[in-house]
Amino acid sequence: MATMDTRGILVKFDVDTLLNLVGQVAVVTGGSRGIGAHVSAVLVSRGINVVICGRSMESLEQARDHVIHESTNAVTVGRIETIQADVRNAEQAQLVIDHATTSFGGLDILVNNAGVIRFQDLATQSVEEWCEIVETNLNGVFFCCRAAIPALRRRGGGWIINVSSLAGAHPFSGGGAYCASKAGVDALSGVLMQELRHEKIRVSCVAPGSVDTRTIDTLSREAGWKLTAADVAQVIVDLLQHDSRSLPSRIEVRPARPQP
Repeated sequence: MATMDTRGILVKFDVDTLLNLVGQVAVVTGGSRGIGAHVSAVLVSRGINVVICGRSMESLEQARDHVIHESTNAVTVGRIETIQADVRNAEQAQLVIDHATTSFGGLDILVNNAGVIRFQDLATQSVEEWCEIVETNLNGVFFCCRAAIPALRRRGGGWIINVSSLAGAHPFSGGGAYCASKAGVDALSGVLMQELRHEKIRVSCVAPGSVDTRTIDTLSREAGWKLTAADVAQVIVDLLQHDSRSLPSRIEVRPARPQP
Protein backbone atom coordinates (compact mmCIF):
# COMPACT_ATOMS: atom_id res chain seq x y z
CA MET A 1 0.00 0.00 0.00
CA ALA A 2 1.34 3.45 -0.85
CA THR A 3 0.43 7.10 -0.53
CA MET A 4 1.78 10.48 -1.63
CA ASP A 5 3.60 12.89 0.64
CA THR A 6 3.22 16.68 0.37
CA ARG A 7 5.84 16.83 -2.42
CA GLY A 8 4.08 14.27 -4.55
CA ILE A 9 6.71 11.59 -3.85
CA LEU A 10 5.46 8.02 -3.61
CA VAL A 11 5.86 6.71 -0.07
CA LYS A 12 5.44 3.08 0.98
CA PHE A 13 3.19 2.50 3.98
CA ASP A 14 4.14 -0.63 5.93
CA VAL A 15 0.85 -2.34 6.74
CA ASP A 16 2.76 -5.23 8.34
CA THR A 17 3.75 -2.97 11.25
CA LEU A 18 0.09 -2.48 12.15
CA LEU A 19 -0.80 -6.13 11.64
CA ASN A 20 2.08 -7.26 13.85
CA LEU A 21 0.41 -5.59 16.82
CA VAL A 22 -2.38 -8.17 16.79
CA GLY A 23 -1.95 -10.60 19.66
CA GLN A 24 0.63 -8.53 21.49
CA VAL A 25 0.32 -7.92 25.22
CA ALA A 26 0.26 -4.52 26.91
CA VAL A 27 0.10 -3.20 30.45
CA VAL A 28 -1.38 0.27 30.97
CA THR A 29 -1.00 1.74 34.44
CA GLY A 30 -3.57 4.26 35.56
CA GLY A 31 -5.84 2.65 32.99
CA SER A 32 -9.12 3.31 34.74
CA ARG A 33 -9.66 6.84 33.43
CA GLY A 34 -8.41 9.64 31.20
CA ILE A 35 -5.45 8.94 28.95
CA GLY A 36 -5.00 5.39 30.23
CA ALA A 37 -8.59 4.40 29.48
CA HIS A 38 -8.37 5.80 25.95
CA VAL A 39 -5.04 4.13 25.26
CA SER A 40 -6.47 0.82 26.43
CA ALA A 41 -9.55 1.18 24.23
CA VAL A 42 -7.50 1.85 21.11
CA LEU A 43 -5.07 -0.99 21.85
CA VAL A 44 -7.85 -3.50 22.36
CA SER A 45 -9.51 -2.34 19.13
CA ARG A 46 -6.21 -3.11 17.34
CA GLY A 47 -6.20 -6.70 18.58
CA ILE A 48 -3.82 -6.18 21.51
CA ASN A 49 -4.47 -7.93 24.83
CA VAL A 50 -4.38 -5.37 27.64
CA VAL A 51 -4.06 -5.42 31.41
CA ILE A 52 -5.04 -2.19 33.14
CA CYS A 53 -4.32 -1.38 36.76
CA GLY A 54 -5.53 1.26 39.19
CA ARG A 55 -6.30 1.79 42.85
CA SER A 56 -10.11 1.73 42.56
CA MET A 57 -11.79 -1.52 41.53
CA GLU A 58 -15.00 0.34 40.76
CA SER A 59 -13.18 2.66 38.33
CA LEU A 60 -11.40 -0.30 36.75
CA GLU A 61 -14.70 -2.08 36.10
CA GLN A 62 -16.14 1.07 34.53
CA ALA A 63 -13.07 1.39 32.34
CA ARG A 64 -13.29 -2.24 31.26
CA ASP A 65 -16.91 -1.73 30.19
CA HIS A 66 -15.89 1.45 28.35
CA VAL A 67 -13.09 -0.35 26.49
CA ILE A 68 -15.35 -3.24 25.50
CA HIS A 69 -18.00 -0.81 24.25
CA GLU A 70 -15.51 1.25 22.25
CA SER A 71 -14.04 -1.81 20.52
CA THR A 72 -17.36 -3.45 19.64
CA ASN A 73 -17.12 -2.71 15.91
CA ALA A 74 -13.40 -3.41 15.54
CA VAL A 75 -12.38 -6.08 13.03
CA THR A 76 -9.85 -7.65 15.41
CA VAL A 77 -10.47 -7.28 19.12
CA GLY A 78 -8.07 -8.05 21.93
CA ARG A 79 -8.96 -8.99 25.47
CA ILE A 80 -8.85 -6.75 28.53
CA GLU A 81 -8.23 -7.68 32.14
CA THR A 82 -8.04 -5.56 35.27
CA ILE A 83 -5.97 -5.76 38.43
CA GLN A 84 -6.24 -3.53 41.46
CA ALA A 85 -2.78 -2.28 42.37
CA ASP A 86 -0.88 0.74 43.65
CA VAL A 87 2.27 1.28 41.60
CA ARG A 88 3.86 3.17 44.50
CA ASN A 89 4.46 -0.29 45.94
CA ALA A 90 7.20 -2.28 44.18
CA GLU A 91 5.62 -5.63 45.00
CA GLN A 92 2.26 -4.57 43.60
CA ALA A 93 3.93 -3.24 40.45
CA GLN A 94 5.52 -6.65 40.01
CA LEU A 95 2.14 -8.33 40.46
CA VAL A 96 0.73 -6.26 37.59
CA ILE A 97 3.45 -7.44 35.21
CA ASP A 98 3.15 -11.02 36.46
CA HIS A 99 -0.62 -10.89 35.86
CA ALA A 100 -0.05 -9.92 32.23
CA THR A 101 2.54 -12.62 31.59
CA THR A 102 0.43 -15.27 33.31
CA SER A 103 -2.82 -14.28 31.60
CA PHE A 104 -1.49 -13.68 28.10
CA GLY A 105 1.87 -15.46 27.96
CA GLY A 106 4.24 -12.51 27.90
CA LEU A 107 4.63 -8.75 27.65
CA ASP A 108 5.34 -6.54 24.64
CA ILE A 109 4.25 -3.05 25.69
CA LEU A 110 4.31 -1.10 28.94
CA VAL A 111 2.56 2.26 29.11
CA ASN A 112 3.37 4.06 32.36
CA ASN A 113 0.47 6.44 32.69
CA ALA A 114 -0.45 6.39 36.40
CA GLY A 115 -0.04 9.82 37.90
CA VAL A 116 -1.19 12.33 40.48
CA ILE A 117 -1.79 15.96 39.52
CA ARG A 118 -1.90 18.41 42.40
CA PHE A 119 -0.58 21.96 42.60
CA GLN A 120 0.45 23.82 45.74
CA ASP A 121 3.21 26.16 46.87
CA LEU A 122 6.14 24.25 48.28
CA ALA A 123 6.13 26.30 51.49
CA THR A 124 2.68 25.01 52.39
CA GLN A 125 2.79 21.54 50.85
CA SER A 126 2.73 18.69 53.34
CA VAL A 127 5.30 15.92 53.32
CA GLU A 128 2.49 13.43 52.71
CA GLU A 129 1.29 15.28 49.59
CA TRP A 130 4.84 15.58 48.23
CA CYS A 131 5.45 11.87 48.74
CA GLU A 132 2.17 10.83 47.13
CA ILE A 133 2.93 12.81 43.97
CA VAL A 134 6.59 11.85 43.63
CA GLU A 135 6.09 8.22 44.62
CA THR A 136 3.26 7.77 42.11
CA ASN A 137 4.63 9.78 39.21
CA LEU A 138 8.29 8.77 39.45
CA ASN A 139 8.75 5.77 41.75
CA GLY A 140 5.81 4.04 40.10
CA VAL A 141 7.45 4.37 36.69
CA PHE A 142 10.70 2.94 38.04
CA PHE A 143 8.99 0.03 39.78
CA CYS A 144 6.96 -0.91 36.70
CA CYS A 145 9.91 -0.59 34.33
CA ARG A 146 12.11 -2.69 36.57
CA ALA A 147 9.43 -5.38 36.75
CA ALA A 148 8.73 -5.27 33.00
CA ILE A 149 12.26 -5.35 31.58
CA PRO A 150 12.88 -9.09 32.18
CA ALA A 151 9.53 -9.91 30.54
CA LEU A 152 10.34 -7.70 27.53
CA ARG A 153 13.75 -9.33 27.23
CA ARG A 154 12.14 -12.76 27.11
CA ARG A 155 10.04 -11.54 24.16
CA GLY A 156 13.13 -10.31 22.35
CA GLY A 157 12.12 -6.64 22.50
CA GLY A 158 9.17 -4.33 22.92
CA TRP A 159 8.11 -0.87 24.02
CA ILE A 160 8.18 1.18 27.21
CA ILE A 161 6.21 4.40 26.83
CA ASN A 162 6.31 6.78 29.77
CA VAL A 163 3.70 9.54 29.99
CA SER A 164 5.46 12.65 31.26
CA SER A 165 4.41 16.29 30.88
CA LEU A 166 5.66 19.55 29.43
CA ALA A 167 5.84 20.57 33.09
CA GLY A 168 8.95 18.44 33.44
CA ALA A 169 10.90 20.80 31.19
CA HIS A 170 8.92 23.97 31.94
CA PRO A 171 8.46 24.34 35.72
CA PHE A 172 5.92 26.81 37.05
CA SER A 173 4.89 28.32 40.36
CA GLY A 174 2.79 25.97 42.45
CA GLY A 175 3.92 22.88 40.58
CA GLY A 176 6.97 21.93 42.63
CA ALA A 177 6.23 18.27 43.33
CA TYR A 178 4.53 17.66 39.99
CA CYS A 179 7.21 19.36 37.90
CA ALA A 180 10.00 17.63 39.82
CA SER A 181 8.39 14.23 39.38
CA LYS A 182 7.91 14.70 35.64
CA ALA A 183 11.46 16.00 35.20
CA GLY A 184 12.53 12.77 36.86
CA VAL A 185 10.42 10.75 34.40
CA ASP A 186 12.11 12.59 31.52
CA ALA A 187 15.58 11.75 32.84
CA LEU A 188 14.67 8.17 33.69
CA SER A 189 13.26 7.65 30.20
CA GLY A 190 16.45 8.97 28.61
CA VAL A 191 18.60 6.65 30.68
CA LEU A 192 16.44 3.61 29.94
CA MET A 193 16.39 4.43 26.25
CA GLN A 194 20.19 4.25 26.12
CA GLU A 195 20.43 1.16 28.31
CA LEU A 196 17.84 -0.90 26.40
CA ARG A 197 17.94 0.20 22.77
CA HIS A 198 20.52 -2.47 21.83
CA GLU A 199 18.12 -5.15 23.08
CA LYS A 200 15.32 -4.07 20.75
CA ILE A 201 13.44 -2.52 23.66
CA ARG A 202 12.40 0.95 22.61
CA VAL A 203 11.77 3.58 25.28
CA SER A 204 9.85 6.74 24.52
CA CYS A 205 8.66 9.64 26.64
CA VAL A 206 5.40 11.35 25.67
CA ALA A 207 5.06 14.83 27.17
CA PRO A 208 1.59 16.39 26.81
CA GLY A 209 0.63 19.93 27.64
CA SER A 210 -2.75 20.76 29.19
CA VAL A 211 -5.14 17.81 28.93
CA ASP A 212 -8.78 17.58 29.95
CA THR A 213 -9.10 14.15 31.57
CA ARG A 214 -12.36 14.66 33.46
CA THR A 215 -13.98 11.36 32.47
CA ILE A 216 -13.15 8.26 30.48
CA ASP A 217 -15.88 9.26 28.02
CA THR A 218 -14.49 12.66 27.02
CA LEU A 219 -14.23 12.17 23.26
CA SER A 220 -15.69 15.49 22.19
CA ARG A 221 -14.10 18.91 22.00
CA GLU A 222 -15.91 20.11 25.11
CA ALA A 223 -12.51 20.72 26.69
CA GLY A 224 -12.23 23.82 24.52
CA TRP A 225 -8.60 24.80 24.01
CA LYS A 226 -7.16 21.83 25.90
CA LEU A 227 -6.08 18.50 24.49
CA THR A 228 -8.38 15.57 25.16
CA ALA A 229 -7.27 12.23 26.55
CA ALA A 230 -8.02 10.76 23.13
CA ASP A 231 -5.51 13.14 21.51
CA VAL A 232 -2.70 11.86 23.72
CA ALA A 233 -3.80 8.25 23.30
CA GLN A 234 -3.52 8.66 19.53
CA VAL A 235 0.09 9.81 19.86
CA ILE A 236 0.93 6.79 22.01
CA VAL A 237 -0.68 4.31 19.64
CA ASP A 238 0.99 5.95 16.63
CA LEU A 239 4.36 5.27 18.27
CA LEU A 240 3.71 1.54 18.22
CA GLN A 241 3.32 1.63 14.44
CA HIS A 242 6.82 2.95 13.76
CA ASP A 243 9.14 0.66 11.85
CA SER A 244 11.60 -1.19 14.10
CA ARG A 245 14.47 0.96 12.78
CA SER A 246 12.80 4.08 14.16
CA LEU A 247 12.82 5.33 17.75
CA PRO A 248 11.03 8.61 18.49
CA SER A 249 12.50 8.87 21.99
CA ARG A 250 10.62 11.99 23.08
CA ILE A 251 7.39 13.46 21.78
CA GLU A 252 5.88 16.73 22.93
CA VAL A 253 2.22 17.38 22.21
CA ARG A 254 0.48 20.60 23.12
CA PRO A 255 -2.82 22.31 22.33
CA ALA A 256 -2.77 23.80 18.84
CA ARG A 257 -4.07 27.05 20.27
CA PRO A 258 -2.84 28.34 23.64
CA GLN A 259 -5.20 29.23 26.45
CA PRO A 260 -7.16 32.40 25.56
